[in-house]
Amino acid sequence: MSFTIRPATTADAHEIAQVHVSAWREAYAHLFPQAFLAGLDVDVRARRWEQILADGQTRVTVAETAEGEVIGWASSGPGRDDDAPVDRELEGIYVLSAHQGSGVSGELLLESVGKGPAYLWVAEDNPRARSFYLRHGFTLDGGRKVEAVGGIDLVEVRMTRR
Repeated sequence: MSFTIRPATTADAHEIAQVHVSAWREAYAHLFPQAFLAGLDVDVRARRWEQILADGQTRVTVAETAEGEVIGWASSGPGRDDDAPVDRELEGIYVLSAHQGSGVSGELLLESVGKGPAYLWVAEDNPRARSFYLRHGFTLDGGRKVEAVGGIDLVEVRMTRR
């Protein structure tokens, strides 16, 4: 499969939101109530993505097919945590399940945070994502937090690459 990685623009907001919602429904069906996932609204997310892309504080990269369809995205920026273990944070990375295993995720990660130091938060009960990050040099560093999301207490663990 052929794909291109490029910086996102505000014109990509709706497609990024579509991938965001679809990927959540695909990846988190075992974590969140079905009603919560079904209620995710692409238009609401698109408005938020327009703001994120317009303010320029977050680096957002998209992966698109040769036909121009956005199939994944990654976002990164300066660490948002007071106790950030390194300066760069991978804030999010999502690829539609039909394109996982194609190399898209690895290329998005590389473009977003490079090969240097970075950290991220991942759902503790997300073995596929944790395995992906381990393959790319991230390790659990003992950071742990619980956030109320979608009617549940989501346990997240921090992974760092130094």
